[in-house]
Amino acid sequence: MRVPLRRPLFLLEVFHISKLDHQLNEEIRDKEIRVIGPTGDQLGIMAPRDALAKAFDQGLDLVKIAPNATPPVCRIMDYGKYRFEQTKKEKEAKKNQHVTEIKEVRMSPGIDTNDFNVKVKSAMKFLKDGNRVKVTIRFRGREMAHTEIGKTLLAQFGEMCGEVANIERPAKLDGRHMSMFLGPKASK
Repeated sequence: MRVPLRRPLFLLEVFHISKLDHQLNEEIRDKEIRVIGPTGDQLGIMAPRDALAKAFDQGLDLVKIAPNATPPVCRIMDYGKYRFEQTKKEKEAKKNQHVTEIKEVRMSPGIDTNDFNVKVKSAMKFLKDGNRVKVTIRFRGREMAHTEIGKTLLAQFGEMCGEVANIERPAKLDGRHMSMFLGPKASK
């Protein structure tokens, strides 16, 4: 005998969880509710079935917008259109966000002048794009005895990037690495 496949319960729970932002139509089970019309006018306090009848007469939905109020506040609106507008606003807000990244520039204490200038140029490009820059110097072997060289290099690096950057965190030794954080200057 073959056993029929059943739908797992957790899928149903996930569906209900995603829909918990507002209670709609028959889901509203309070004794009485304050009803607001589609144009924003107060229709008064009434039983949910009466409010639901008014909403269906207009071809709209009854949506609970303030469940913690006494009595709970419900509004007659086109819920599909409302959800569409909300997702559109969220997409617009997401589009206008700028995520700042932390870019890293690595050097050694024995870096040559031209290599140093190339690193400064790349860091300035990152800063102009609005990103933060972490400048790191890695010490190997006997270089650990001369950490002051790294400190002067980082100070010089910060000085050269001074027109487009602020030093957010000065040079700090952490194990075999010395690092400094630069942030872009606020645009005027």
